[in-house]
Amino acid sequence: MQNRFRLPRPILFLLAALLTPGFALAATLADFQALAAKSNRSLVLPVYPLTADEVRAQTDAAIKTADAALAALTAQDPAKLTFASTFAAYDAITAKVTDAYLVIGTVAESSMDKTMRDTANEMSVKLQEWGVGLDYRDDLYRTLKAVADAKPALDREQQRLVDEQMRTYRRAGLALPAAERANVERLRKDLAGLNTQFAVNINAARAPLDFTAAELAGLPQSFLDSAGVKQPDGRYRVMTNVTWQYQTVEETVDSADVRRRVMETRYRLARETNSAVLSKLVALRADIAHRLGYANWADYQTETRMAKTGATALKFENDLVEGLQPKYAAELETLRQLKAAQTGQADAQLERCDVRYYTNKLKKEKYAVDAEALRVYFPYQATLDGMFAIYQKIFGLKFTAVEPPYVWAPGVQLYVVQDSATGVPMGAFYLDMFPREGKFNHFACFSQKSGGVMPDGRYDLPVEALLCNFPAPSVDKPSLLKHADVETLFHEFGHVMHGILSRSRFVAQTGFAVPQDFVEAPSQMLENWVWDKTVLDTFAADYRDPSKKIPAETIAAMVAARQATEGWIERRQLSIGLLDLGLHTLSADDAWLADVVKLSNDTIARVTLAAPADTFWAGYIGHLAGYDAAYYGYLWAKVMAIDMASEFKKAPGGFLDEKVGRRLRDEIYGVGNTRDVAESVEKFLGRPRSQEPFLEYVGIKH
Repeated sequence: MQNRFRLPRPILFLLAALLTPGFALAATLADFQALAAKSNRSLVLPVYPLTADEVRAQTDAAIKTADAALAALTAQDPAKLTFASTFAAYDAITAKVTDAYLVIGTVAESSMDKTMRDTANEMSVKLQEWGVGLDYRDDLYRTLKAVADAKPALDREQQRLVDEQMRTYRRAGLALPAAERANVERLRKDLAGLNTQFAVNINAARAPLDFTAAELAGLPQSFLDSAGVKQPDGRYRVMTNVTWQYQTVEETVDSADVRRRVMETRYRLARETNSAVLSKLVALRADIAHRLGYANWADYQTETRMAKTGATALKFENDLVEGLQPKYAAELETLRQLKAAQTGQADAQLERCDVRYYTNKLKKEKYAVDAEALRVYFPYQATLDGMFAIYQKIFGLKFTAVEPPYVWAPGVQLYVVQDSATGVPMGAFYLDMFPREGKFNHFACFSQKSGGVMPDGRYDLPVEALLCNFPAPSVDKPSLLKHADVETLFHEFGHVMHGILSRSRFVAQTGFAVPQDFVEAPSQMLENWVWDKTVLDTFAADYRDPSKKIPAETIAAMVAARQATEGWIERRQLSIGLLDLGLHTLSADDAWLADVVKLSNDTIARVTLAAPADTFWAGYIGHLAGYDAAYYGYLWAKVMAIDMASEFKKAPGGFLDEKVGRRLRDEIYGVGNTRDVAESVEKFLGRPRSQEPFLEYVGIKH
């Protein structure tokens, strides 16, 4: 019998070609768009503004279009309201504005033109304020509430959308008297502007320090040869705001005075601007929480997360501080003894600026792990290709580079993702991987477009982007990554996979819409891959002689060396999480009086080692704007992540096991926030969650 769903011959030919190894004919974006259309999907890239005027125009158009659609939604005959015409329509309408916000946010963090960045930041605030305003529109609230109160027969995902939207209204204060509701709306809009200002101040912070070659003794030659480092006067410039430069100095420079000066400068970045902004943010958040009936901002924020309360998050963090104390103390004493031996001072005290340096020394001397020497095994392109091959294998995917219709900077690349079995397009992602002036200065996945079912029934495919700052190639050497950079790459690309593979009907339930204290888990889990010999052998090779792989004993030593300072690493994470929670468990009265600089620095000193005098590390922690009362989630998620990774570890194919990979794709990535994430994790694990794999990872034996 003839198959009614047979694809036309040209499409079948293209599909077969795209799935053929070594296929030489370059596929275009249009080819993939045609394939997507044949499978009832839409692969449409965002349209990026090219001028400041276009940034404004796109923002205004997104708001105008949405307002018109929302007006039509609320103008319906109350007797004819349905879930599809209200909640589903609202999800689709607001998704378009979210997409515009994602694009404008990317411009703000990546454009080479300062005017474009400034305008995009301004428009980001405008879009955030519009979004806040949605929660206070009585006409929308009444329309949606009428359907919710009617309790129509809905499936689980539909009911979840209704319940979470009505919870959003409650959390916005819709049950408050009109005057108080208006105050909360105004305060939330003020908050949006301050969050943006905090991030802008970080991005704008610059602190170059110039040193002689003698002062930088110990620093790798590759650093000195990097573009822009050597100055006309023969000195060498360290940009303390560029993370890889800062970390390399702290790890390798022999002079404690230089390391201290670089750290002091780094910890003062944005201090003058962001101390005042953070004070206002903390007070404003506490005020909003109080008006909404919560004891503090942490309680407000965690209500929608796995932790549920600020007290639960605090207990989790403090319990880990206590549990790690013996190992942490032993680690610091080991580092202190290294310093004592090197300086000849038996009573030498370990400072914060010593930790990376003596950790690096410990790895070299005790474990024969030289982080700098290992870089020859991780040339950027080979590492990227190797990671691609691994993710394609375990998730059943195929990545193809295509010519992008537009890029925001030279070197930005575009890839299309397909299901390897069917050839059906799944989405697309951009790579923007090296530093440049004015660009976002860390490593992150920036969603460009969320996936979801469109009104015509087609699935609108997601688009993601990685913005990273790996060392750029030099004249005579490729970009060489540290092992820690490789770990970061596997992590951040895990976010890309999360965004691409999610298949929720509603945008409000897609990919990163999972609770914020879980969103890092699927990516943190993938960091485990770069500690496995079998995995590393698939791509890690000396770029000068690709036949040379990392010896098994070196990888074993790397694992031992990591565990040797894992107590410090986790306590450092806990210091940020606890200063975040400390700021946001303040009552409204206390928040207005809080000295955020003192509170932050006291927390750091209590949980780890004191920050240099007269500094304000918190002023340069971008997570405090937008990830507020949420940083604890990194460790909360990490415990689950390592538990999930243990399923691969024990599988027949290890970390390359395709069956477990497919289970991960289906049960974690694919379902997004369509169900409780605790249920998703346990479905993937096939058992209750456990902390034992995390304790083993840290090096604590029971």
